[in-house]
Amino acid sequence: METLPFEIGETAHALRKAFDRRAVGLGVTRAQWKVLFKLTRHPELRQIELADMLEIEPITLSRIVDRLEEAGLVERKADPADRRAWRLHLTDAAAPLIEKLRLLADEMVTEAFAGIEHDDIETTRRVLAKARENACRNTTLNRASNQ
Repeated sequence: METLPFEIGETAHALRKAFDRRAVGLGVTRAQWKVLFKLTRHPELRQIELADMLEIEPITLSRIVDRLEEAGLVERKADPADRRAWRLHLTDAAAPLIEKLRLLADEMVTEAFAGIEHDDIETTRRVLAKARENACRNTTLNRASNQ
C-alpha cells in the first residue's frame, strides 16, 4: 500500500510527458497549455485565482500570461469590481489551438488506456475520487486542530 501514492504520481507524470511530446509541435509549453485548459473550464478568472488553482506563484503566472498575450491567445481585462485586478480571457485565436490540444489529449488517453475495461476505469475513478475526498477532509481536520 505504501507505494500506491508513488505509483499514482508516476502514472500522472507519464501521462503528462506523453502529452508534452505530442504538444511540443504546437509551440506551447506545459505551463501554457495548463493555463489555456483552466481558462476553458473557468473563463474570466482573476490572475490570482488562476495562480491558486494551478498552485504557482502569481509572478510565475504573470510571465506565462505575458507570453500567451504576446501570442494573441489570452487577453487581460480590468476587473470591474477591483481596479487593481485583471481578469483573463481567451481570444478567438486560441480556439483552434485548444481544439488541437484536446484532440491530442483524446488520442493520448485512448492509447494510454487501451486494453483496460471500461468498468475498471470507472472503478479507478471512484476509488481516486474517494481518496482525494479523504485526503482533503483529513487536511481540513488537521488544520483545524492546529489552530
